[in-house]
Amino acid sequence: MFKPLPRAFYDRSAQSVAPLLLGKWLVRNTPQGWCGGPIVETEAYLENDPACHSFGGRTARNQTMWGPPGHAYVYLIYGYHFCVNAVCSPQGKAEAVLIRALEPALGEDWMRKLRKVSHLKNLTSGPARLCQALGIDRSLDGVDLCDSESSLFIAENLLEMGGNKAIAATAEIVTTTRIGISKAADLPLRFYLDQSFFVSKRRPRPKP
Repeated sequence: MFKPLPRAFYDRSAQSVAPLLLGKWLVRNTPQGWCGGPIVETEAYLENDPACHSFGGRTARNQTMWGPPGHAYVYLIYGYHFCVNAVCSPQGKAEAVLIRALEPALGEDWMRKLRKVSHLKNLTSGPARLCQALGIDRSLDGVDLCDSESSLFIAENLLEMGGNKAIAATAEIVTTTRIGISKAADLPLRFYLDQSFFVSKRRPRPKP
């Protein structure tokens, strides 16, 4: 059913990968089967980027960022919430794409057990929300996103494979500055699918 993205897909700048991940499926393998959906919002974090976790050098926390590409980098924020990233760039460069939101197209019941919300919009519309709904924590740091047998992987859009339940990968992409950070906050490195109901926050587009 799913075809994971090849490792070569991630072997380039996170700035290039971030918009290309829109419409791809983030899939969690669970005891009840697959759950997840198409990615609708991402942010790129680059080498020599003050907001990137690798900026201060290699640590036990960010070790996964140095590669190889195509693996998950999962970290804890505020002592409670988790965020998941796709490691990008050639090994040793330490860049990643933060997955900020997705459409809950598969396994909604399982996700709602982990994240009890009244409105579907609040289930996966944010990096910490989607991690809670998909049961993503530090135990998944370093998993291979290119392997369909992994606990977590990223796959081609189902529409491109003949399915009919995913937002079109050809939906309009909006580029804005990143949110929730104080350093390098002026860089236009956030991308989202304009038609999606699950984008975490909309902002005016940067002026030319």
